Amino acid sequence: MHKLSFRQGTSADVPLLAELNQQLQIDESHSRLMQLAELMPRMAEWLATGGYEAVIFERDGHVAGYALFRRERDPEHVYLKQFFVCRECRRQAIGREAMTWLSRHAWQDVPAVYLDVLVNNERGIAFWRAAGFRDYAITMEIRLANASSNFSGGAN
Repeated sequence: MHKLSFRQGTSADVPLLAELNQQLQIDESHSRLMQLAELMPRMAEWLATGGYEAVIFERDGHVAGYALFRRERDPEHVYLKQFFVCRECRRQAIGREAMTWLSRHAWQDVPAVYLDVLVNNERGIAFWRAAGFRDYAITMEIRLANASSNFSGGAN
């Protein structure tokens, strides 16, 4: 078994984090895939002024994944925005080990962690449930370009 190491992501890691974020979007079948040219400035802003922190997981000197999160004050919890394990590193307990490390070193003083999972991401849902997360809320959306016909009829 290979030992994981963890390090704080910095502005120098923005290109790497954007590339990993793009892989995450593909793997979770995101409805709006973004290009690296869009992801890089967004990630840079999140790290610089958005209150987000990144932790990069490495195994044997190679990137194995990352987590992007921020602390929320009302109510006090951590919002886990992105969590990704590289494809070649999956099914090797890296995600579970990373969550254990985060809970002991980055979130030790926080009572709860919240995250969102896309409903079509069945593997992600299974992972989070296996890690002890429980359903809390349903977030719904409507695409406004098609909304006018959807607002008529239906439940009141």
